[in-house]
Amino acid sequence: MRRHPQKYRVSITVNGKELPVELVFERRHGHRFAITRKRIIMRLPLGIDEREVPIRLAELQEWVGKVSAQKNSILTPFTPKEYRTGDIITVGPRQYFLDIEEEDRGSHSGKLVGNTVALYLSNRSTPAHRAKAIKTLLSRIIAADFQAEISQRVHAWNHRTVDKPIKGVFLKYNHSNWGSCSHSGNINLSTRLLFAPREVQDYVIVHELAHLVEPNHSDRFWALVERFIPNHPEQEAWLKKHGGECDF
Repeated sequence: MRRHPQKYRVSITVNGKELPVELVFERRHGHRFAITRKRIIMRLPLGIDEREVPIRLAELQEWVGKVSAQKNSILTPFTPKEYRTGDIITVGPRQYFLDIEEEDRGSHSGKLVGNTVALYLSNRSTPAHRAKAIKTLLSRIIAADFQAEISQRVHAWNHRTVDKPIKGVFLKYNHSNWGSCSHSGNINLSTRLLFAPREVQDYVIVHELAHLVEPNHSDRFWALVERFIPNHPEQEAWLKKHGGECDF
């Protein structure tokens, strides 16, 4: 009978911060460490001597410390931002003032008043739920403020490049990618991209527009991207290095 992987949640401490770890026991030889956008993973062989687990966790802790020293932003997703009334949020060339009120209400809501983001949070929710709600509301409200500008830029780039029909342009909070192009012709961009430099945003826009012509990352696709964004490897490198810093 095939044994399924066994998963557990543990934690390690790096630079004074407690970080969540997914511990996976599976059919494999040796161990493996990995850091994804959502979790730190340590994979160990099924049947490993339990006395070896703390040793491997110590190795993982040391490895994460070394990796984070080389790339500071890699641990950013595991250290959520804390927001308070009076904070100034800078997104690209725009600045927003934050006003947070906790009320006896059943749900969270928010709106943009001038250049102030007003959030109305339920005092019945847990701190973790409120933190998640703040991130979601900020993304939604600021995306709406940028929607017209981003849509205009997508259409302008489309006219200058592939010149294909676009059904719609959408800004969505997405951690799995920076953008996508649907079969129906929708261009979806992550709101996290709003924190990136304009030239990086332009690269992602053209990347997704190229998918209107070439659905896959074929040689023809990359030739098309390079035709319009010759320095696209530089923009890819920026996203890999600083992408973890782009978030609400």
